[in-house]
Amino acid sequence: MIALSPTPVLHSQRLVLRAPAAKDWPHWRGFQASERGAFMRPGVFEEGLAWRGWATVIGHWVMHGWGPFVFTRHDDDRGLGLVGPWQPAGWPEAEILWGVWSQSDEGQGLVAEAATCARAHLYRDLGWRGAVSYVAPENTRSARLAERLGAVIDHDASGPAGKACLVYRHPTPEDCA
Repeated sequence: MIALSPTPVLHSQRLVLRAPAAKDWPHWRGFQASERGAFMRPGVFEEGLAWRGWATVIGHWVMHGWGPFVFTRHDDDRGLGLVGPWQPAGWPEAEILWGVWSQSDEGQGLVAEAATCARAHLYRDLGWRGAVSYVAPENTRSARLAERLGAVIDHDASGPAGKACLVYRHPTPEDCA
């Protein structure tokens, strides 16, 4: 198996946050093809665009030296979703993104746990001084999660060009301590 190197492996109470891998592609593809994936894709599902999106997730590690993690349970390496730092070209600010791939894994606090772990890593290990999360206005579950994480809407901040979104600003490292 080919793995990205060096990528940290993070641990929370129930989860492992690891680098994305080829074995995660079917789960990402399924998510992107679903109605739930509409918030993270441009328009109608196209497999080629989903493939390029997954390549961008992996490429973040090469281009930035950091990128989104796939989160799994400690006792099962099946990818449950994606969480972590994200800033493709043209993004106004560094973002903490998240998404759970299967509806059956929602409602268990897994994404909140993964996002909290990832944010602590960004502040502690990468020296980030803050972050935002861009949330589609109609994505109420994601908005509630941002608020649960202590993020508040920043009405003065701009989102990515051409993307209608609410900009949730996360607490600073000092506020998270």
